[in-house]
Amino acid sequence: MPKLLEGKKGLVLGIANKRSIAWSVATSAAREGAEILFTYQGERLEQNAKELAATLPGSRIFACDITREDQVDAVMDHLEKTWGGLDFLVHCIAYAKSEDLEGSYVKTKKDGFETALGISAYSLTLLSRKALPLMEKRGGGSIVTLTYLGGDRVTPGYNVMGVAKAALQASVKYLAYDLGPKNIRVNAVSAGPINTLAARGISGFTEIMKYVREKAPIRRNTEPEEVGDATIFLCSHLSRGITGEVIFVDNGFNILGC
Repeated sequence: MPKLLEGKKGLVLGIANKRSIAWSVATSAAREGAEILFTYQGERLEQNAKELAATLPGSRIFACDITREDQVDAVMDHLEKTWGGLDFLVHCIAYAKSEDLEGSYVKTKKDGFETALGISAYSLTLLSRKALPLMEKRGGGSIVTLTYLGGDRVTPGYNVMGVAKAALQASVKYLAYDLGPKNIRVNAVSAGPINTLAARGISGFTEIMKYVREKAPIRRNTEPEEVGDATIFLCSHLSRGITGEVIFVDNGFNILGC
């Protein structure tokens, strides 16, 4: 039986370590037959990225600081020279200053706001624009980003990141509208709380995990592999009629009123 992404080429951005959601996406994509290039940021993460790539046949790594457009261009140039096109892109990038994830949102300063929105939301628009010519060469493609319920409703401690996720979700809709005529779909996966390196910076995260586990219709927390598989569905032909959507992978927690 053919694999879902057999012969496809994909770019996964935002891998930090083996507990990253981005890593679960990469492993799911490789399992389904895709060739993957994933990015890392900074020399500190280079060795870890090399070790992870060595476990996935046909995968590649490339350094990319999303705040530097020249590095984004370098990634796209490498993809064009190596593959000649791109079938899917998965955006797993989010960042806010630690002080902006503490206390009240009203205390957020301008530089912290611009940092969170720029890295966590605008980066999707930048990457989509840069990837567009490569996807057109393949007759279309799929772009998927990761979001969280804090972009839809107040999650104490999520603060400016919630505002960034709201902007990210709005960007998904506008990008879906712009790129749809070119047969490029844009969607988001809203994952339940997962114990990643980034999540540990959220105040009270352990309590959030416990609360979700006790209240979600399926009484457990979300596993990274579940998010990876849902993302790969959105990258595959099976989701060819879906764009501009936020797909929840949170054991049903989002349907609750509490």
